[in-house]
Amino acid sequence: MNTQNTICAISTPSGAGGIAVIRVSGHDAFSIVDKIYRPAKNDVSLGNQLPYTLSFGKIVHSLSQGIAGQARNDNKIEEVLDEVLVAVFRAPNSFTGEDTVEISCHGSVFIQQEILKLLLANGCTLAHAGEFTQRAFLNGKMDLSQAEAVADVIASSSAASHRLAMNQMRGGFSKELFVLRSQLLDFVSLIELELDFSEEDVEFADRIRLLELADTIKLTLTKLVNSFSLGNVLKNGIPVVIVGETNVGKSTLLNYLLHEEKAIVSDVHGTTRDVIEDVVNVQGISFRFIDTAGIRDTTDAIESLGIKRTFQKIDQASIVIWMVDATQFNKEIDKLADKIVPRTADKKLLLVINKIDKLSKEEQRILEQQFLPQIKAEHIYLSAKYQQNTEKLESALLKSADLTGFDKQDVIVSNVRHYEALSKALESIQRVEDGLKSNLSGDFISQDIRECMHYLGEITGEISTDEVLGNIFSRFCVGK
Repeated sequence: MNTQNTICAISTPSGAGGIAVIRVSGHDAFSIVDKIYRPAKNDVSLGNQLPYTLSFGKIVHSLSQGIAGQARNDNKIEEVLDEVLVAVFRAPNSFTGEDTVEISCHGSVFIQQEILKLLLANGCTLAHAGEFTQRAFLNGKMDLSQAEAVADVIASSSAASHRLAMNQMRGGFSKELFVLRSQLLDFVSLIELELDFSEEDVEFADRIRLLELADTIKLTLTKLVNSFSLGNVLKNGIPVVIVGETNVGKSTLLNYLLHEEKAIVSDVHGTTRDVIEDVVNVQGISFRFIDTAGIRDTTDAIESLGIKRTFQKIDQASIVIWMVDATQFNKEIDKLADKIVPRTADKKLLLVINKIDKLSKEEQRILEQQFLPQIKAEHIYLSAKYQQNTEKLESALLKSADLTGFDKQDVIVSNVRHYEALSKALESIQRVEDGLKSNLSGDFISQDIRECMHYLGEITGEISTDEVLGNIFSRFCVGK
């Protein structure tokens, strides 16, 4: 990537809005914007404007007026394109570490594009996806894991995912990795010093202390690797599958949870033939609800495929809502228990008894005493159609999410790339520990320590390749 040029891009979402922000970053940011910006105070250019301040002015473009016997460029008329606010950030104390200008204009698509054209005509280059953040990384403003967290902050859709991304962007994860890497570096230096004096049979690195350190690092890496399952659901939403027979109210419940008519509701059996899913925020936690085809015996090829996918989604879910018709409870339990319960042994199973509006108190008492004890699962009575007791289902979902670890553990891994690197680092430190216990030669132990350090360095960007960087930052939006 050429970091010598000055880049520009629209940083606000595409389309018209109240305002739009156009960002310019690079060595010539001030001089380029000065060519098209006329501040209200004529004696103040951007080069003289105080950093972290706003100035009011106009964006102009020149119109050449031809005069007989003269070249068209001899006489220019400036036309005002828009009235704007311009913010100035000076290197190295800016997001990118470079001189940066942010132009806040009216949100007309035409105005945005015209300002962008003027910047390009005066020497700017259009920024690639993620190029502003990539420059921040290359200029030492943040490490690679923090840069990736920027994208997660932008994409966060719940309080939990936002908190997770903000912690990583502030460097909580990086600090933990820095401590581990520093400890390993100290010891590998001593071991390699021993190799230089191998003929004198000296030992600079205390093997007992190194074994204790390896064990401590192994525990830390294990904790981080194991946190990925929690981090993944916090970031992408906890998968909740709604299963049951046809016409028990699964689609009605999904529509209520989503607050929109996402799924078709009909008295006709087998209406839902494919998987329907969407994300809902419940008290700051994202749940990814998945409505499935009703489970029944059918000769319809399409419906059969949908039912097959139902069981696949049960296997992939963290929480399973088994919905039954209160008026057909015993029949449905007998028919589906053997198909659903064994698949939920390692999951949270919620038995939702729907259509309680059709059940008398006596029928509910019989249900409680005779039939419910057959299923070992938390049960909730509700009416999806009339939205009775739906708040109890939401409470049960929050309880089932079991996010206690999120409160106790500040550093949680949510990035697949980080998870893979940590898993490899864990394998390396395990080899170090095994080698120390078996009195393996120092050069082999040194190699495994350096391999562990390598994988930790991949996460923070201390060790990186252009291919890896290109892959990471290409996923960002343009303008960030």
